[in-house]
Amino acid sequence: MARLDVKIPEVSADSYPIFIETGSLCGVWERLQADYPKLGKFVVTDANVVAAGHLATLIGDNTPPVYSIDPPGEISKHIHTVIAIIEQLEKAFFGRDTLIIALGGGTVGDIAGFAGAIFKRGVKVIQIPTTTVSQADSSVGGKTGVDSSISKNAFGAFWQPEAVFIDVETLLTLDDREYRAGLIEGVKHALIADNEYFEFFEQNIDAILSRQMDVLGKIAMKNCRIKASVVEKDPTEKNLRRILNYGHTIGHAVETASGFELLHGECVAIGMIGAAMIEQQIGLGDDRVARIEKILRKLQVPVRIPAEIDKNQLINIVKRDKKAVNQWPKFVLLEEIGKVHCKNGQWAVDVSREMVEKTITDLY
Repeated sequence: MARLDVKIPEVSADSYPIFIETGSLCGVWERLQADYPKLGKFVVTDANVVAAGHLATLIGDNTPPVYSIDPPGEISKHIHTVIAIIEQLEKAFFGRDTLIIALGGGTVGDIAGFAGAIFKRGVKVIQIPTTTVSQADSSVGGKTGVDSSISKNAFGAFWQPEAVFIDVETLLTLDDREYRAGLIEGVKHALIADNEYFEFFEQNIDAILSRQMDVLGKIAMKNCRIKASVVEKDPTEKNLRRILNYGHTIGHAVETASGFELLHGECVAIGMIGAAMIEQQIGLGDDRVARIEKILRKLQVPVRIPAEIDKNQLINIVKRDKKAVNQWPKFVLLEEIGKVHCKNGQWAVDVSREMVEKTITDLY
């Protein structure tokens, strides 16, 4: 057998900047024009972001083509939305020299990033997150994708942005439920990587809930540093990056089974309690369940699975988890707050179906 090795160089830069500022959104367009003068600009946003005034703040007197996702949220996070975006790009004669600008929350960023990954085999993307969940997590790291009719993020690609622009002032326009739910990704980062950060949440919960700008700036910086440190070592989730999925396996199943009536962060909160319960059962737990539940209750997010969600449906969704092998995923677990359990060099470990089923039962 003859062999020919094809060496593929990196197609994108090996780093990108994250800018964290307050009241900076109005100046981002000018920076993009200066940094990418030869690229056609195309904005992807949603109806909520438009109503909040963030699109107008971003573009000012400019009139770029805009695709506004409507209805906003997970209900529109499917392949048909991506097709509509790509076809609008084509009708406007956009090509490889395109800069897609994702302005909005996690759903907008995931959809726009995925469209950027596959349009003309890949164009540059800028992420401008405007929600707690997107500023904490989804805008950084290059995970993009949309849901199938069966499970979350069944279609997806790793596609790193050119840059991320975070203006924490945009969080002032969020309703309380979305704001609080988005904070859960920050709690997750603290649990997997930084005990002192978790203590910061405990000690500053009132300032966080009252949306003090200096505190939100610190949270944004801490979240981005933690996520970036993981993504730098494992950009395509071969091993270490799995720790960012803490609470997400059960959480994603609850989210799907709820018909996306529950927000992503609310479901991750339930999933983190489930993970802590599993930790106790296999001898890794201490007083974490009570301590984690206390901070989640202060954030007024669910910590139990709603009674109307069918348990058997949840188990079937877990089997279809995008990380599943032989119809069963591995689980990320903690040894202690700020430290993930690693077994035989693996950051996600086997947990028996019986134990997971018991845990799900106990979560009702």
